[in-house]
Amino acid sequence: MFHTMTIAGLERQLPICKVTDELYIAGFVIFGDPELTVACAAELLKKAPEYDYLITAEAKGIPLIHEMARQAGDKKYVLARKGAKLYMRDLFEVSVNSITTAKEQHLYLDGNDAEMMKGKRILIVDDVISTGESLSALEALVEKAGGIVCGRMAILAEGDAQDREDLIYLEKLPLFHPDGTVME
Repeated sequence: MFHTMTIAGLERQLPICKVTDELYIAGFVIFGDPELTVACAAELLKKAPEYDYLITAEAKGIPLIHEMARQAGDKKYVLARKGAKLYMRDLFEVSVNSITTAKEQHLYLDGNDAEMMKGKRILIVDDVISTGESLSALEALVEKAGGIVCGRMAILAEGDAQDREDLIYLEKLPLFHPDGTVME
């Protein structure tokens, strides 16, 4: 089963994937789709508030934030990692539970990035926001670092995220019943 969507002017077929016996989602992945990544980055930048730095969580937001930074002429963006790396110093850490991940995860921020974010306007970017758990974790990292969350953006808003007034997004992504019909 697939769900057809037009995103940033481009039509895509998204596979419908089981989350639970009663809940299915459309799988949206921009990895390997530079045409869609470039188009989505351009459309999001048109809607973006003023910011000093962009931040996203590893991994699916990486191509998007990279392209947004490239198009905007930004010299740097920030990546919250899912695992601490040997080269990271003075780590900041928060835990997160995502709808597409079976277990609790942790996000880590390098101390140098945290220092750079202090007192700066930080725009949080992700590919899809559904439950808002990953978004909350990123907000916690930004605040712990002393940054100021100036906006929250995603390509797609899924489920309850569509009703959030603090979220800027391009398209609504429906939830699905096991037979592939859209949940209302």
